[in-house]
Amino acid sequence: MRFRFCGDLDCPDWVLAEIGTLARISSVKLKLICAQVLRDLLGDTIEYEKILKLTSDAKLESGDVKATIAVLSFILSSAAKHNVDSESLSSELQQLGLPKEHASGLCRSYEEKQSSLQDSLRACSLRLSQLDSVCWRVDYTLSSSELREVNEPLVHLTFNLQDGESGKTAAVPTALSADKFRVLLAELKQAQALMNTLL
Repeated sequence: MRFRFCGDLDCPDWVLAEIGTLARISSVKLKLICAQVLRDLLGDTIEYEKILKLTSDAKLESGDVKATIAVLSFILSSAAKHNVDSESLSSELQQLGLPKEHASGLCRSYEEKQSSLQDSLRACSLRLSQLDSVCWRVDYTLSSSELREVNEPLVHLTFNLQDGESGKTAAVPTALSADKFRVLLAELKQAQALMNTLL
């Protein structure tokens, strides 16, 4: 069976296996755990001690607690990635065997943070490095000792890229002829127009 929150694919086996673990936790405590997982997905620190207290009455081992965090993180981030509304997500989770109260609590937490979660995922997706700034200079050589007349502009570009993981900035210099620069500019404009249609 295919599920929207899995990108219209089958649900992974490990997620199916952890649905039973989620059902052992009370629906109220599951909602509180979801709030912690959402904090983590939005860039805040997760309070692992709080989660351990919430899961203590379900007598979960530490591996089960970590699996619970992982499955909730997968469900919430995948649903946001695939733009699944909370009603559809609730229905699909119930089809997987999660009790209705658990699914509705999880989906209420998801619905409250859906747009900020999507913004956060969009901001960090496909980014190994980020363009920090661009410096440019045009040199126009009239003549040189080797050639009497050159009359050709040369465009010098320096792309300052910020590494996504370390945060360090590295300069990438390049020099282009006028024709190559025109091609680069036209292709960048095409790419930007295409990206604007996706937003």
